[in-house]
Amino acid sequence: MRNAFGLMCATVVSAVVIAAVWYWTSSPRADAAVPPQTVNARKAEPLPAVAAKPAAPDVEVTAALSAPVPAKAAAPVQQKCANPDALGVSRVVVADTTGGPGFGFQQFKQLDFLTEKEVVLTFDDGPWPTTPSVLKSLAEECTKATFFPVGKHSTYHPEILKQVYNAGHTVGSHTWSHAHLDSKKLTEAQVKEEIEKGFSAIKLAIGTAPAPFFRFPGLQHTPASVDYLGTRNIAMFSTDVDSFDFKSKDAAQIVTNVMTKLDKTGKGIILMHDLQKKTAEALPTLLRRLKAGGYKVVHMKAKVQLETLAEYDALLIKDMKLPAVASRPVSSVIQTVTE
Repeated sequence: MRNAFGLMCATVVSAVVIAAVWYWTSSPRADAAVPPQTVNARKAEPLPAVAAKPAAPDVEVTAALSAPVPAKAAAPVQQKCANPDALGVSRVVVADTTGGPGFGFQQFKQLDFLTEKEVVLTFDDGPWPTTPSVLKSLAEECTKATFFPVGKHSTYHPEILKQVYNAGHTVGSHTWSHAHLDSKKLTEAQVKEEIEKGFSAIKLAIGTAPAPFFRFPGLQHTPASVDYLGTRNIAMFSTDVDSFDFKSKDAAQIVTNVMTKLDKTGKGIILMHDLQKKTAEALPTLLRRLKAGGYKVVHMKAKVQLETLAEYDALLIKDMKLPAVASRPVSSVIQTVTE
């Protein structure tokens, strides 16, 4: 009887032990949980770049951001000159515009950087339908110039100003509306707007920052406007040789005006207007005369491009009533189907 009872107890104990072992080995323990499926199911990916902290809230900046942003212009492509007898460019100079230096002995006589027989070609008042003809003449002689476009004109013909920039010429500014900044009718705020809005319009047209180069309309300035340009590190341009192309009766007279004055000064910054049809007509002959006379072209560039002011970028967009969506290229809107 005792043997039977002992056998039964041993059987029960064995069964309990076996059940406990089975339970312990088959059930997951709390400290050995299965890793999350999202980790095992996805391959490791590089971390995204940390976004820059947003700028402090600013109404004007916000308005600018809502406006269409111009596509960044490609850097001008350097092309080899196909004309072995071209006027060309003798040297390239880089101007440090810190403090707003002045160039052109008619008004600013401090910086004499040109040597004998060196000239700087400059054009005011564009862009205009006559500008491509000017660009063609410059390209044929493989030479470069500095352009001072009017802001309003840049909004009329942005594609032409892009041609100027893409051809490798330097692009400065000539105010927003060609207002004479010495006018007593203009307030200090209006003078500032003429300067800044002009640069903003040019930036919008070419898709990148313009050079901090500025020429006063009519070459008329005031001490206050000169001081302001100095605070913005914008160089001021006057002239040494004024072509007076806007007064000339024909292309031949423009050539005569320039060459006669150059023969007296021996060098200098030449002022012309790509807005003038007669200037476009005179340029091929003038460039050949410069070459024949032993003159050499100096191309001026800026050490640092101008950072336009956000409030005037926004003001320009507002005044132009541009749509808030990206503008379509002309080729996607208008197509020629027959000629």
